[in-house]
Amino acid sequence: MSVYEGLSLMITFGTLIIALLTASAKRK
Repeated sequence: MSVYEGLSLMITFGTLIIALLTASAKRK
């Protein structure tokens, strides 16, 4: 796996985690 692929994967997972956190925060 190249460095570029790893970066894109991290960005994708990062945005997913942030979306989940904001969603759970709005639910409270």
